[in-house]
Amino acid sequence: MTDADGRVRIAILGPGDVATRDYLPEFNRIADRARIVAVCGRSEARASAVAGELGVPWFIDQDRMMRDVSIDAIVNLTPITAHEATTAAALRAGAHVYSEKPLAGSVEAARRLRDEAAQRGLVLAAAPSVALFPQVELAGRMLEDDAIGQVHTVRGLGLGGVPPWVGYNSDPSPFFADGAGPLVDLGVYPLHAITGLLGPARRVVAMSTRTRDGFDVVDGPLAGTRVQVHVDDAWAVTLELGSARLATVEANFTAHGTRSAELELMGERGTIALSLLDVAQPVHVLDATGAWRSIAVGATRADGGPDHIVGVEHLVECIRTGARPRLHADHAIHVLEILDASVRSVRDRVAVDLETTFQP
Repeated sequence: MTDADGRVRIAILGPGDVATRDYLPEFNRIADRARIVAVCGRSEARASAVAGELGVPWFIDQDRMMRDVSIDAIVNLTPITAHEATTAAALRAGAHVYSEKPLAGSVEAARRLRDEAAQRGLVLAAAPSVALFPQVELAGRMLEDDAIGQVHTVRGLGLGGVPPWVGYNSDPSPFFADGAGPLVDLGVYPLHAITGLLGPARRVVAMSTRTRDGFDVVDGPLAGTRVQVHVDDAWAVTLELGSARLATVEANFTAHGTRSAELELMGERGTIALSLLDVAQPVHVLDATGAWRSIAVGATRADGGPDHIVGVEHLVECIRTGARPRLHADHAIHVLEILDASVRSVRDRVAVDLETTFQP
């Protein structure tokens, strides 16, 4: 399904901060293969403003949009807790979907989405798109070439800064709602990268804490609004990956910053350190002599930051070629089980064995 000139017709679902900051400014890179034909959001003001800039119709009713506009694919950028229902509705309407993370609120729900897409012959691709980042692809090639020897220890970070987030002009409350939090929002970056590079995890042990009950928004259109924190905002998760490999992942909304890389793969002969949130950063490699060197990766997003549009580009290519997405649902389902196991580990103070797996 494409338009008359062969471009995939895309609707943006959720024209919030991540859409206007990360996705839409980079859409020009795929404009020869895809075009935006509609925008749908909860806020009339936001949906109409974004749609007006793009010159397309806007909606606040997803079902009506799917009826009124010829759409091939949905880019689902709704809040975390809305992904499941909105993706299900898009699939039922016959649209391919690229969903921001997490794919759903539970493993079983994500499986239902995967199966629905398969039954309808639709592409379902799941963020985060870190597997497609040039840093991660380079790290994968180095591991295949045995550049740093056997890897037994891995460390990942997902830090979201301390609220209130000065300069954030959307509603921050969805990030602190039940079912959300830093592990779900940011921990998934290192979790996807680690399991994508080294394979599925087998067991999880986690600890977490909540450092505040709420905070006041200090600027933007919601200045003065009180945001309640309903979830733990600091997490430490340990994964057993098999083959004598352990990984630790920290995710929080409590740290001002760090000098550490968001991902470090530590081998017997060296270490690979790389960013998972800024594609403009080089990959740093420690060799057996103890010397560090930096390798530029030639990122396509010149101003840095996370290159989310590569996930949409991948969806478009899968639709056009029929290829299986690398950002496939089975990987997202495995990470969802890690998230669920982390919550169970904290609640029951136990190590939790994992059942899901996937082919990297």
